[in-house]
Order: sequence, then C-alpha cells, then structure tokens
Amino acid sequence: MPTQPLDTLDVKILECLQEDGRITNQELSEKVGLSPSPCLRRVRQLEADGIITGYVALVSPTRVGLTISAFVRVRLNQQDEKHLDIFETAVADFPEVMECYLMTGEADYQLRVLVPSLSDFEDVLRRLTRIEGVAQVTTSFALRPIVYKTAVPVSGG
Repeated sequence: MPTQPLDTLDVKILECLQEDGRITNQELSEKVGLSPSPCLRRVRQLEADGIITGYVALVSPTRVGLTISAFVRVRLNQQDEKHLDIFETAVADFPEVMECYLMTGEADYQLRVLVPSLSDFEDVLRRLTRIEGVAQVTTSFALRPIVYKTAVPVSGG
C-alpha cells in the first residue's frame, strides 16, 4: 500500500514507465512536466514504496519458440495449509508456469503455462499430477490472444 495516495504526476510517471521502461529521466521529466531532479525523486519514492517493483523486457513467446499457451485448473484433494503449501512450493519451481493463482470456485488453482510443444506440455502435466494432493487437472489451450496487457490501469480507467 502506498504511504500516500497517488497524485496526477505519480500516475503520469507510472503510465509513461509502463509504456517505455527504458525512457531516460530527462525524457520522462519532459513528458510529465517536471524538472529532472524532482522527477527522479518521485520515481525513487515510487520504487521505495513498492509501487514500482522492477523493470523488465517483454519477450514474444512465439519468437522464442514457446508456441503452446495453456490454462490449467488444478483441484486438490484437501485445501488445508499443508497441501496448499506443498502445491505452491512445487509449482514455483516449474519454469513453464508463467502465472499461478489461488482461486475460488471449482478449481483451487489456475495456471498459465508456456511450452514449445504438446510433448513438452505432457511433461509439465505429468509433473503436476505427481505433486502430493493433486486430485484433478483440467486444461484449456489458447488459440490466440485477444487482449494482452502488461500496464496496470493506474489512472482508474
């Protein structure tokens, strides 16, 4: 949680950095209407407050051979702390798992998995089903992305 609510300059800074994480401080300060020093102080404060958690390069999965995108729903035998911890610890070590969420509803977990081929997915599936407490695994394969965003809507819309 931020120590203070975001003001319009903070929102502008976050929007610009989400659009281009490699923007220089000089360019950023010009875009948001601040001089470079106060702009840099605000960025550093957003980092210190944990609002900006890091900087990354976005890689095209298909351009690096990861052509299979699967959404996997996992149901456990029991939803006690022991089995939740076992599953979460195990799945954190799967490099193919891009996202994993604890869910409400019919499945306990939803995973997004990227792999180069169906045989690679089969390997992931075999490893998933060997995790203690896994009762059921259901998979849907993505045909193509319709909406894919990395920028958080900090301005509220």
